Amino acid sequence: MLGIFSGAIVSPPEELVAAGSRTPSPKTTGEALVNRFVEKNPSAVSVQVGDYVQLAYSHHKESPLRPRSFGAKDEIFSLFEGSLDNLGSLKQQYGLAKSANEVLLVIEAYKTLRDRAPYPANHVVAHLSGDFAFVVFDKSTSTLFVATDQFGKVPLYWGITADGYVAFADDIELLKGACGKSLASFPQGCYYSTALGGLRSFENPKNKITAVPAKEEEIWGATFKVEGAAVLAD
Repeated sequence: MLGIFSGAIVSPPEELVAAGSRTPSPKTTGEALVNRFVEKNPSAVSVQVGDYVQLAYSHHKESPLRPRSFGAKDEIFSLFEGSLDNLGSLKQQYGLAKSANEVLLVIEAYKTLRDRAPYPANHVVAHLSGDFAFVVFDKSTSTLFVATDQFGKVPLYWGITADGYVAFADDIELLKGACGKSLASFPQGCYYSTALGGLRSFENPKNKITAVPAKEEEIWGATFKVEGAAVLAD
């Protein structure tokens, strides 16, 4: 799956901008990245949302245990990869039909967070049990919300294209060619929200997240780490 967002929606993470400047490497534009995704993945679907966002996905080579899906409702668009162990109970909690899948559940959870906010964002994401990575874009408010599960079972990466778009994808090889060193693994157990202050840990919501510059021989530009994360007891 792939989501790209212009600077009008997302401010590129400073650490990734710096990494790209520190070790210049070839980059391509956001449009070229989407075209490459479509060419590389048979039966790929690409959706343009307004002037500044493009989402794409394909079922090509997906894991049967972690399928990819796309959904849209009330101007909210979402890409989801993985599966939720507690989907049944969550559908009841959010009043969804029995036929609803994970991507519709995530859209509904986001809507509840946006409109009624009975819980803080870290609670909403922490209530999702399973292996997952998802991207939600709310066109009505130009808000982006991205999250991965606490164990990073579904890999997600983010980087910056030549024209300053922030790209999220599950395919590291795809982003390497487009983002150069302005590239990092999205940290597990975290969410990113343009409405709620950027990158946060939902496992350790009070802990700061820092970016450690990578060594030049690594493909990453930086590694994002949650400071003082809980240590397992003996």
